[in-house]
Amino acid sequence: MFRGFLLPLSTKMAVLHIFNPEHDIALAANLSNFTAPHAGRQLRHDLGYLPAIWADDDDYVLVENVEDAQRDFARVMHRKFERFVDKYQISKLNMTHIEPWGWDLALRSFLMRYGVEAVPTEDEIAEIRDLSHRKYAVDLLRELMFEGCTGESCLADTITEVQQALRNRQRIVVKAPWSSSGRGIRFIDNEMNDYQRRWIQNVTAAQGCVVIETYCHKVKDFGMEFESDGKGLVRYLGLSLFHTQNGAYAGNVLASEEEKCEMINRYVSEDLLRIVREKICDYLGVLYKGRFVGSFGVDMMVVRGDDQQHFLLNPCVEINLRRTMGHVALALSGQVASDHVMQVEYSDNTYKLKLKQI
Repeated sequence: MFRGFLLPLSTKMAVLHIFNPEHDIALAANLSNFTAPHAGRQLRHDLGYLPAIWADDDDYVLVENVEDAQRDFARVMHRKFERFVDKYQISKLNMTHIEPWGWDLALRSFLMRYGVEAVPTEDEIAEIRDLSHRKYAVDLLRELMFEGCTGESCLADTITEVQQALRNRQRIVVKAPWSSSGRGIRFIDNEMNDYQRRWIQNVTAAQGCVVIETYCHKVKDFGMEFESDGKGLVRYLGLSLFHTQNGAYAGNVLASEEEKCEMINRYVSEDLLRIVREKICDYLGVLYKGRFVGSFGVDMMVVRGDDQQHFLLNPCVEINLRRTMGHVALALSGQVASDHVMQVEYSDNTYKLKLKQI
């Protein structure tokens, strides 16, 4: 379990924050020499300043262009952050530890190339990669089947098992064990076509299996954000109310916890939410003890019941074993009026974070 590194106590020290949104893809590739797709590189370049939203004044934030980061951060937050640094400066910094979006072999290799030696070992990153496998979301979902909850998922390591699951259901969702949002997911109705069959065979060959989920009639996306201390304690941080477009993240509601609870309680009771978050803290506290320190999120859905009249909770669609945009929204909620939404927009070949009043 990687806990960061220590420097002499006489030296003033800080945290180095890194936004590496290509983390999920890099984790799936599991390569030290990894080149992210263009969209991932663009997102990292354009929104690299994001950690400055929650960083302390004495912390550093690694960005690709310091001047651009200072300008874009000031545009969004209407204040300055003076400790943006680029890759050529990081070997000279005094740091207590590094807090990236997520640890993977590619980030480890990148930091070492630029003179940062105190990074996780390959074995420690292998542990993080294992814990990021969707099999743990399958296990957690089974633990969260309280009254008012729904959802069904399992692992399959052959195409025959997927075909059997499809015969038992009208529609299924098939996911790669490691993938980024929207990329490693296929929806299959009634029977597989050749493209879907080849994709499943390729994933099982490369990653060992796929995850099969029963399709749910989604009404609303949301999530819960947490933090693990690696000693058995998982702390609940707050709700994340987000929306997606074509499977990709598009934005978050910025509101107080009470306001967000009120929005979700129109569909799901507060008692059920409390039971679910307490179980997540207990169950994952045991699982992550000695294995994972850091922020993570659990994505959920409000779904429509079979009678079309009632709503149910799917309490574990994904476990994102990394920082999420929900964590960004939580940090912003304490700094921005609650009648806003946070959106990521792409135009003119550039990603921009925008805060819009509702």
